[in-house]
Amino acid sequence: MSNEKQVDSGRRGLLVATCAAGGVAGLAATGVLVSTFQPSERAKAAGAPVEFDISGLVPGELKTVEWRGKPVWILKRTPEMIESLKQTDAQVADPNSERKQDELTPEYARNEYRSIKPDILVAVGICTHLGCSPVTRFQTGAQPSLPDDWHGGFLCPCHGSTFDLAGRVFKNKPAPDNLEVPRHMFVGDSKLVIGKDEKGEA
Repeated sequence: MSNEKQVDSGRRGLLVATCAAGGVAGLAATGVLVSTFQPSERAKAAGAPVEFDISGLVPGELKTVEWRGKPVWILKRTPEMIESLKQTDAQVADPNSERKQDELTPEYARNEYRSIKPDILVAVGICTHLGCSPVTRFQTGAQPSLPDDWHGGFLCPCHGSTFDLAGRVFKNKPAPDNLEVPRHMFVGDSKLVIGKDEKGEA
């Protein structure tokens, strides 16, 4: 009888040890699993401001940077491009960016240029209709899918929405609003910060 008790005690001890080891292993595995769900450094930085050196931009050149997973256009407008905005004022649907002001256009960009500096446009390159990507059409004059008096701008090839060189949507187009202007600011003459402005707002 005592031998049986010793065997049972041994089995119980072995069972307890096995369960304890299994529990530790399970916790260790859970720790690994949880750690895989923690956001990566890149994911954490996805909403962080992005800096861009504009000193190398030449007039008429457009660069694209990524911010919060969105393509952001940085266009250095020529004097002719800036002048063309006066000619499109009457043709665009929201010339003063009054629609969805806080959502699409910061206060300091609610002007004809939709920018802080007249020669630098900063805009999100996503059509406000269905999220397509417009293409540049800087050449002026008649072209396929564009009016004969085209002054240059952007065309969304998916459904034909057109935007002028300030990202303002033309009247009677599928896109309901102007292109988004993200919060941004200039640091000196060479650095552009996208995703933050001088008020510290993002």
